[in-house]
Amino acid sequence: MSAFRVSKLIITSQASATHPKFPPFSVFRKSLSFPHSVSQCQRKIATFVSSKSSEAGELPTAEDEWLSRLPDKNKPLYSHSLPCIEAWLRSLGFYQSREDRAVWLIEKPDWHAHLSLDVTDLYIRYLKSGPGNLERDVERRFSYALSREDIENAILGGP
Repeated sequence: MSAFRVSKLIITSQASATHPKFPPFSVFRKSLSFPHSVSQCQRKIATFVSSKSSEAGELPTAEDEWLSRLPDKNKPLYSHSLPCIEAWLRSLGFYQSREDRAVWLIEKPDWHAHLSLDVTDLYIRYLKSGPGNLERDVERRFSYALSREDIENAILGGP
């Protein structure tokens, strides 16, 4: 037995005299008010349904959704979408930096590290200021052409 959640979005568009090819759009949770003239506004109703086993007793999160969309662990990281990579990093224990959205932090009992998602590579810097006995920060670089499994094993292996 599955539990379903149904959300209705009402999308309205009005023709614009200045940009007829790009009409402005508005999205409403519920219809609050509509223009009186049908010629001023076209109305479309979209229904979204999500399901999750009723055994869990709660609705799926966006994080669960992206984790379920992860490509096979043997696929190169470049075949993953950014939301999937972010969900994967969170599942490993990383959290996103507030100052730089491309930087992720992790604190393990034996080491601390910063992970950076660069344009061409993924960088991880193990910090000497964290636990352990590193003499200096240790940085490693991984190509997005490597599999997610290989990158995960290398990263979680520590410095």
